[in-house]
Amino acid sequence: MPFQALATIPYFLKEQIRSLIIDGTFRPGQPLREQDLEQRFGTSRSPIREALRLLELSGMVQHIQRKGFRVRHYSVTEIRHLYALYAELAAYGLRQIHAASEIAQLQTQLRELDEQLRQAHEAGDIDTYVARLRDSYLAPSRLLGDQALLDTLSRLCAQLEPVHYLYLRTAMGSLAYDRFHGGILAALAQADTAAAAEAARQGVLDMIQPAVSAQDAVVIEGEPG
Repeated sequence: MPFQALATIPYFLKEQIRSLIIDGTFRPGQPLREQDLEQRFGTSRSPIREALRLLELSGMVQHIQRKGFRVRHYSVTEIRHLYALYAELAAYGLRQIHAASEIAQLQTQLRELDEQLRQAHEAGDIDTYVARLRDSYLAPSRLLGDQALLDTLSRLCAQLEPVHYLYLRTAMGSLAYDRFHGGILAALAQADTAAAAEAARQGVLDMIQPAVSAQDAVVIEGEPG
């Protein structure tokens, strides 16, 4: 097998394990035993371990000394802090958009993403909905080429995805669709990036309590139900 193909195996496995964490197949607190993963994916231990290390860097997996890897379980306090930080950074990115050309470009991108969000919501497609929501909040930092902000927001997205996915899995059918969260597009149409930033901030903060409630209903691996 060519070296390049070998090098990509851990990244492929990382995405496979990540998907299983996000969709709830691997539950919060569940041990990720390397031997079990070897059998599931039909591969050797070395790329499995490397994939788990990559997921540890993203915050989705943790390594406990003498116990191995397990799916990260966030406490209610940690979830609140992660969402609060995400809200402030999402707002910060929008406040950095100033030029009329940048505002117009961002509007175009967000309108396209908003239509994809609407279609995913209508179809009950949580995977696409979560992905397009992530793209929407990352759009300002991508437009600005602010790599530090993009990297930080991307890591927060990865950490919150299993929590947000769990919330949507239980609630999406009863949620009315709102054009990209709280009037961000409406504010940008008025070239009011401060109002757009506040709408983005509040949109993220509004997710906290439903996400916490959904997380509270999860039985953590190894704990009594």
